[in-house]
Amino acid sequence: MRKFVSAALACLTLATPLVLLQASASHAQAAPAGGAAAGEKTFKQRCAVCHTVAPGAKAGVGPNLRGVVGRKAGTSPGFNYSASMKASANVWNAASLDKYLASPGKVVPGTRMVISLPNPADRAAVIAYLQAQK
Repeated sequence: MRKFVSAALACLTLATPLVLLQASASHAQAAPAGGAAAGEKTFKQRCAVCHTVAPGAKAGVGPNLRGVVGRKAGTSPGFNYSASMKASANVWNAASLDKYLASPGKVVPGTRMVISLPNPADRAAVIAYLQAQK
């Protein structure tokens, strides 16, 4: 009996760190990979064809999005917005950007923006990136 107890304790002593290590690794893998860094990558891949966030840069096909969070829709200087965007009462925050990026034409009918970000994780990451562009 004494040998059995000693063997069981030895197994537990060796196995416990391995179980904890595996649990920790699984938890780290399950954590979302979003954030501003992921948002920058998605922005460059999906948004930068039309938009910039460079300080003082001229608008392209779409407006410069630097400082967009907290700004009233349709008011970025140097961009000719659609009448519907100018008339919009939206003030851009995380929630309004999330809705707009999911379906621009539903939020602002008549907008010229036709590209959406259907993936919620991509939207959250891009919004985090835009929030950092002050």
